[in-house]
Amino acid sequence: MTNKTRDEALALLHEYTHSESLLKHAYSVESAMRWYARKAQLRDEEIELWGITGLLHDFDYERYPEPTAPDGHPYKGNQILADLGYPDDVREAIMGHALYTDTPRTSEMAKTLFAVDELCGLVTAATLVRPDKSLHTLTAKSVKKKMKDKAFAKGCNREDIRIGAEELGVDLGEHIDNVIAGMREIADELGLAG
Repeated sequence: MTNKTRDEALALLHEYTHSESLLKHAYSVESAMRWYARKAQLRDEEIELWGITGLLHDFDYERYPEPTAPDGHPYKGNQILADLGYPDDVREAIMGHALYTDTPRTSEMAKTLFAVDELCGLVTAATLVRPDKSLHTLTAKSVKKKMKDKAFAKGCNREDIRIGAEELGVDLGEHIDNVIAGMREIADELGLAG
């Protein structure tokens, strides 16, 4: 467990990240992580840990976007988190969310972070092109349709989304529904409530 709080993690995120879209992505991933942790009936401290992991998974990206060890994302962030005393399981999950680090995803937290990261981006993009711009009316079917359109949200790695659902052992449609449900909890904060 960690003695780190969400407030400390949030302060760290805001110290390194100023882009509104990256901040909203961090909140989306945090919310999806917390949703999955509650679904797994984890203890409150574990739910907090999963949330912090989601919140901080890309905190270094804006300053260190180049994925070249040891100076890029997530290597630099991993070192910063180690220096600040964040636990190994948080840092391993964050390293594991980037395939190019070759960090195995052995914990459920690490598998979940990888599974929700790219999907949160795709769900956001799919919501923004809806006439009502609302997560509350978005369906997994609609997201799957957008997922098939390779020209739509080109930056979202579809293969990572598929691998993530497989690693979780969850049907892709159900996984999309789960992420949408998690993000709906903070739809107003994300500007996606319609």
